[in-house]
Formats: sequence, C-alpha cells, structure tokens
Amino acid sequence: MDRTHPHPLPHSAQQGRHQEHDADDLAEILDLDAEVLAEHLSSITAWLPLETRPRRIVDLGCGTGTGTFALLDRFPGAHVTAVDASAALLQHLRVKAGAHGLAERVRTVQADLDSPGWPDLGSPDLVWASASLHHLARPDRALRTVRDALAPGGVFAVVELAGFPRFLPENAPEGRPGLEERCHALTDRHQAEHMPHRGADWGPLLTAAGFTIEGRRTLAVDIDGSRSETVGRYALAGLRRIRQAAATGLHPEDLTALDQLLDTDSPHSILRRDDLAVRTGRTVWAARRA
Repeated sequence: MDRTHPHPLPHSAQQGRHQEHDADDLAEILDLDAEVLAEHLSSITAWLPLETRPRRIVDLGCGTGTGTFALLDRFPGAHVTAVDASAALLQHLRVKAGAHGLAERVRTVQADLDSPGWPDLGSPDLVWASASLHHLARPDRALRTVRDALAPGGVFAVVELAGFPRFLPENAPEGRPGLEERCHALTDRHQAEHMPHRGADWGPLLTAAGFTIEGRRTLAVDIDGSRSETVGRYALAGLRRIRQAAATGLHPEDLTALDQLLDTDSPHSILRRDDLAVRTGRTVWAARRA
C-alpha cells in the first residue's frame, strides 16, 4: 500500500504510482551521475574520432539526456534525436532542454529498442549509446540496425560501465566493513541473470555487425567526494536504489547498517561522512560505418 493513501489503491493505480516513483528515482540518479561525471563525459566526447563535426546525432537509450546535452555542448551546430522507452524520462529531458534554451535542437522519440521495427531516425552522422545496449535482449540486431541507419562514414559510440560506482571506503561502515561490496555482490548476481550483456566487450559484436573499430578507450574514475556535496546526494540515491534490490538477501545486521547510512537524520547518515569518493570505470568504443 502507498503510505500516503489511507486505502489500498487499485492494482493498476498502484502499479502506475510505483512506476512513476521508480522513474523519479532513476531520473535523480541519472542527473546526479551527469553532474558528478561531467568532466569524464566531456573527455569522451572530445576523444571521438570524427572526420567532420556531426550535425545529426541520435542518442539511444538517452535517459534524462546526459549524453544528449554533452553532445549538444560539444557540437553547437548539431541536433539530437533522443530515444528512450520511458515516457517519463523523455518528459524530464524535454523540460531540461527547454530550461537550457535547447528545445529546438532536441527531438524526443519513445521507442522499444528491442522491437524489430524502429522508428525512422533519419541518417545520423553520429549515434551514441551509453549504458543502454546491455538492457537489450537482442543487441546484435540493434547494432545492425544502427549500422544500416548511419550515414556513410558515420560513427557509433558505445559506452559501457564497469559497474555501479562505489562510494564508501573498504573498512566502512564501522561495525560492518565491506557492506557496500556485499550489497553489490547481491545486485550483480541479479543483474547477470536479467542483463547478461552488462559489462560486455562490445568490440567483437560491433565488428560482427559490420563496423570498423576506430578506437577503444577505458577511463578509471576516482573522484574525491570531500569537496562536493553532490557526491553525498549521489551516494544516497544510489544506495537507496541498491537497497531495493539487495534487501531480501542481506544479513539483518547489514540491513540495519545500510538503513542507518540511508537515514538522513541519523548520526551515521552517508550525508555526514567526509570520506566518500566515486570509484568506477567506463569503456568507450568508436566504430565507423564504412
């Protein structure tokens, strides 16, 4: 039952509210990720081996527009078609585009990328897919569709995550050291079952789809969180989401320690820590259509 309502909601309403709440939580994490890792993202867009400045860009699995806005910033003359399955995330992206005066340079398209029939995305010069391909049941089919859509000589940039960021020191929290890694072990097993392509080496798959690999780059991320309040909010939002997936498998003492970290009124709150960091990694492949 939704605690804000005194009576149970019909199942369809409960499901709708849950999906809306989940989309809001995800949007918050994606926006915080974009803010904290902006410098790393900028270095990726600057690295792309482009022969000419792209004017038509497609962002596949765009979420709240992390890649969309980074690419618009890097290429001032470009227009982006932002594609995602979530209407809520696309609406969030449109609001951000309007707030930044970029609405005329962004077109949003709601589409299921696992569907065999994609909407017409034009003939882009650059297609960007960051942490989105591993969600697909048939990424091989999607790669071939991208190749067919790209303009001759166009580039497909694929960014894959090494995993969700770690925030706490290994010896934290006091009394339950290694808690964060135990949480990740549980969620990683769940994700391996439902997203077998998460963390994949996309190079061979891109080659098999008919692309020529122009470059591969791995970035190690290690950001000191002591100077940024945003890192604390990012850690709080991320661990809240991890708790949803890991809670049933955690030892009761681990769950208690995790809940203390997530309680913003607790003296043990993660927002009160001065030893946070953002540690993760990302790999990017740049593939060209011949």
